[in-house]
Amino acid sequence: MSSQRTSRIIGPWLRWFNPDISDDAIRRVQLVVRKTAHVTEYAILAALLWRAIRRPTKDDERQWSWREAALAIAVAGGYAVTDELHQHFVASRFGSVWDVLLDTLGATAGVFILWTIGRWRRLW
Repeated sequence: MSSQRTSRIIGPWLRWFNPDISDDAIRRVQLVVRKTAHVTEYAILAALLWRAIRRPTKDDERQWSWREAALAIAVAGGYAVTDELHQHFVASRFGSVWDVLLDTLGATAGVFILWTIGRWRRLW
């Protein structure tokens, strides 16, 4: 029932901006907001995991390690699995393989952003 909780915030906010908005449009916006939150949360989690694994220092000259990146993504993906398993046992929720995939995609995006920032910094 998490979508119903989201509707208490997003629905009134959308209706304030556009009083004629349909219930279906509100549900679509809620879905996009919730799924975007999943991706963002797991991108941040993977970036923090990478940092904990790597322990970078100022002016770190070490080369990028895909092994460390993969480990951060795997741990974040494993956490996504346990989160969805937990939801399976909560009466008002249900676990979803699609959410695990989305969360793991978010973790991959987070590590990719770190890699991109690292390459950009080395160029300048």
